[in-house]
Amino acid sequence: MNIHHQRIGTLRKIMSANGWDAVIVSSSDPHNSEYPAPRWKLAEWLSGFTGEAGEIVVTQDHAGLWTDSRYYIQAQEELEGSGMTLHKSGMPGVEPIPEWLSGKVSSVAFDGLCWTKAAAENVRTVISRDCGDAVMYSIPDLPDALWPDRPPVPYSPVMTLSEENVGESRHSKLTRLRKFMMMQECDAVFISALDDIAWLLNVRGSDIEYNPYVVSYLLVTQSEAVWFARKDGAMPDQDTEDSFRELEMDGVTIADYGSVSLYLASLLGEEENFSVFVDSGDLNFEMYSRIENSVGPDAVKSGNIPVKLWKSIKNHTEISWMRSAFLEDGAAMETFLFWLENAVRSGRPVTEKEASDKLTSLRSAIPGYRGNSFANISAYGPNAALPHYSVPETGSAVIRPSGLYLVDSGGQYIFGTTDITRTVPMGECSYLEKEDYTLVLKGMIALSKAIFPKGTAGCQLDVLARNALWQNTRNFGHGTGHGIGFYLGVHEGPQSIRQNFNPQPLIPGMITSDEPGLYRENMHGVRHENILLCVEHSSNSFGEWLSFETLTVCHIDTSAIIRELMTADEIEWLNAYNASVCARLSPRLDPETAAWLNAKTMPV
Repeated sequence: MNIHHQRIGTLRKIMSANGWDAVIVSSSDPHNSEYPAPRWKLAEWLSGFTGEAGEIVVTQDHAGLWTDSRYYIQAQEELEGSGMTLHKSGMPGVEPIPEWLSGKVSSVAFDGLCWTKAAAENVRTVISRDCGDAVMYSIPDLPDALWPDRPPVPYSPVMTLSEENVGESRHSKLTRLRKFMMMQECDAVFISALDDIAWLLNVRGSDIEYNPYVVSYLLVTQSEAVWFARKDGAMPDQDTEDSFRELEMDGVTIADYGSVSLYLASLLGEEENFSVFVDSGDLNFEMYSRIENSVGPDAVKSGNIPVKLWKSIKNHTEISWMRSAFLEDGAAMETFLFWLENAVRSGRPVTEKEASDKLTSLRSAIPGYRGNSFANISAYGPNAALPHYSVPETGSAVIRPSGLYLVDSGGQYIFGTTDITRTVPMGECSYLEKEDYTLVLKGMIALSKAIFPKGTAGCQLDVLARNALWQNTRNFGHGTGHGIGFYLGVHEGPQSIRQNFNPQPLIPGMITSDEPGLYRENMHGVRHENILLCVEHSSNSFGEWLSFETLTVCHIDTSAIIRELMTADEIEWLNAYNASVCARLSPRLDPETAAWLNAKTMPV
């Protein structure tokens, strides 16, 4: 019996003592974050599963983890010995958690700080169909009862960004939000999403790994903005003190993170007919309930707070900086790829971990580097078949001078956020590897070349990236594209490019990834990823037209393509792209690397 099996047993004892039929554990935090701080990684602590997306259900006779296709193989390996069953979300016959619970339980406990109001209500509604009114127990900080040495709320230095950095002052952004409040006829907006708060106040921190966020809440009224960001007992550093002073001069009151509930109860309880606008898709169940109890159910207005949309449409300053970020990042990538090829072909053993560390060291030398934008995926051969492969600290695979190596990585810079994937032929490749490599590349190129009418949503373009694969009866299980922030999250919305329906149109200024893939378990994986900026293309009697500008500056290896599978237009695009990369990056590289890049980008 391993430690995770024991922890599940302890949880079951707590369930029996409290009369709970089931406990649901999310992999998120009070702010619905993709990457929670260690304090909120209860799912990982309980099960051993380290993926970013996973939810756990524990009953007295079953413990299960639900995760999507990106993590099937990883989860199967990490759950071994834990006593936990893998439920492959999205596979035929696999019920979502609410449907699986329906008919089995009548009471469910959950940490109301780590489940959104919308998610909790969905569970309640589905279970109640079969058992009458289901009882939902919101237990704030449920992990405290299980986790003796649970990490504290994080506290990192806070910095502010100027209008010169981001193109718009916090005063201007708050004014926009207050105009929205007037249109909605509400007295306040309460925001819990960390990236929205960071963008709105032009602040950054490092409370969350890979994301420059400050764990906090924000309440905005017509007369004040209260930022719940201080941590009780934490010693402030000088940079943070200076940042707080600047914010206070701009009318932002700084309050303790732990005081938010008391503050809301006090403020909202004093006002009559006081209405609050929230986003139930972001706001956690517990905080929603506390606001509702303070002002009454009818005074809580729920909908989409427009900060997400405003944040996704980059202004001219942000776009200019992002172009610079991808140029700097591209030079680091080319230096890395040159090093990797020479190191592997020299005959010495190069591990996935060494390659990952080398790439990080090259990025860290760039002025303005603030860390990676996510954990490097450095995967050789069969490991590349795991879309979100995690490089082990010890014992990682040796990269051989044959087959395919996949590296998916990105940097956080004070002037932008990057994300890039390159599948690298390390030497002789099989015909199947080349075929898969070429078909995925065709999809990436097709999306890059897209011209589409204004108002088109990403889900309407997704087929462009899949068509070459579909015509050869192949596919991939993840989305094709996600939004990317400006020195914010490497994943952001509201736009996306995927098969799932998302009505959000692509708008000039939005930056989105283009990353089709193909994965063969125990064989190899292929993914090509460039980052695209949506731009205006033209207008005529048929309407206004949009297209994409490719921001990524790093060559695409042509040695593994099957020329006969590509059209003349695709070859023309590939040759032009590689030529542009060589011309733009060569002056930034040492002579030896520049000569290597010139040879790599010769026309096909």
